[in-house]
Amino acid sequence: MNVFSPMVWLLAFRSLLQHRLFTSVLAAAIAFVTASLVAVTGISNGMRQTLLVSATTMMSGHVNVAGFYKSSASSSAPVVTGYKQLRELVTQELPELDYMVQRGRGWAKLISDTGSIQVGIGGIDIEREPGFRKVVILKDGTLDGLRQPDGVLLFEEQANKLGVKVGDRLTYVASTFKGTNNTLDVTVVAIATNIGMLSSWNTFINDQGLRRLYQLNDETTGALQVYLKDITQVNAVAERLRKVLGARGYELLDANPVAFWQKFDAVNRESWTGQKLDITTWEDETSFVKWFITLFTLLASLVTFLLVVVIGVGIMNVMWITIRERTREIGTLRAVGMQRSSVLSMFVTEGFLLGLIGTVAGGILGLVLSALLNSAQLVLPRGLQFIFLSEKLVVTPSAGWFVFAIVFITTTITLVSLVPSWLAARMKPVTAMSHVG
Repeated sequence: MNVFSPMVWLLAFRSLLQHRLFTSVLAAAIAFVTASLVAVTGISNGMRQTLLVSATTMMSGHVNVAGFYKSSASSSAPVVTGYKQLRELVTQELPELDYMVQRGRGWAKLISDTGSIQVGIGGIDIEREPGFRKVVILKDGTLDGLRQPDGVLLFEEQANKLGVKVGDRLTYVASTFKGTNNTLDVTVVAIATNIGMLSSWNTFINDQGLRRLYQLNDETTGALQVYLKDITQVNAVAERLRKVLGARGYELLDANPVAFWQKFDAVNRESWTGQKLDITTWEDETSFVKWFITLFTLLASLVTFLLVVVIGVGIMNVMWITIRERTREIGTLRAVGMQRSSVLSMFVTEGFLLGLIGTVAGGILGLVLSALLNSAQLVLPRGLQFIFLSEKLVVTPSAGWFVFAIVFITTTITLVSLVPSWLAARMKPVTAMSHVG
């Protein structure tokens, strides 16, 4: 009989039923490891999806056409001049385009009657921001208030630090791109729920208000944020835009996969003046956040690997003990004609069935646990909100990881069972049948 023989599978299954305690304990341990792997990868996927949705709404498009303008060799501004003509060109060249928005960019001090904070500023036209309304959840106020030239949206953490509510007045103080200081009085029109670290420094005002603060004309903006019908095409689209814009005579910065605000020092050290465009993807603009997800995934993978190792060693030890207890049984099977290969196949099949039963049960348990965690809408501690980019825990298990967990752990358990199974197959019938204990 070989491992594909129905008799081998029947004997292995009956053996597991006969040793219920052994089977139950190990299957439960395997299920725990599998459920942990499914849940942990679900949390990692949830973090990545939250990052994607939040980042591509608050600070980046799928692809960005941005850049720097240098009036002198040592001074740069994160703006794009003549953006309307550029927008028409991008629209013509991208059949993959879903929609496109223009966003002003800035950094300023925001002052209330009781405090002040340093914040980033996004200048938006709320009428042209379909994604913004879907992602930003308001605690108070209305997004329509951003139609006002002096309207500002804060996040809850910022409002608490400044001690303000909807309707209160604030003042932005900023250094313009020409090197002079300017102020802008604004009214809080909306307060939104926090979105982790992304809401720690971002504020949003009407685009015309940002232009007044930085004294920009109507042909200048911070970035064109391009949103695609299929986000998987971002790298191909970004590369094509670089070629098209270069061929049209636009000067481009060398590709550098970091956020725009991390490029100031490098740009200021370069000797050129005038306008240079910078083509980036959402992953480039959120590179400073993605390492949190990478670190979490690595730690989760390490913990899962250690759990698999512990369970594998445990299974090997338990199978050794079980084989010792079943020595007379093995001797009897060998005496009635079962070949060594059949004994090996039977015990390996037991290990495979044990692994499969445990992993399938654990995988289903992991999916149920993920669904329960999502439905519970668990509010994360403030420190974890900063890292997980959400006020609440989001768990998004994937079919790929579900299948991987079952295949990987079942294969590991099967391989681990080979050593004790091989020892069982080498027993001599006479010696095994005379064994006592």
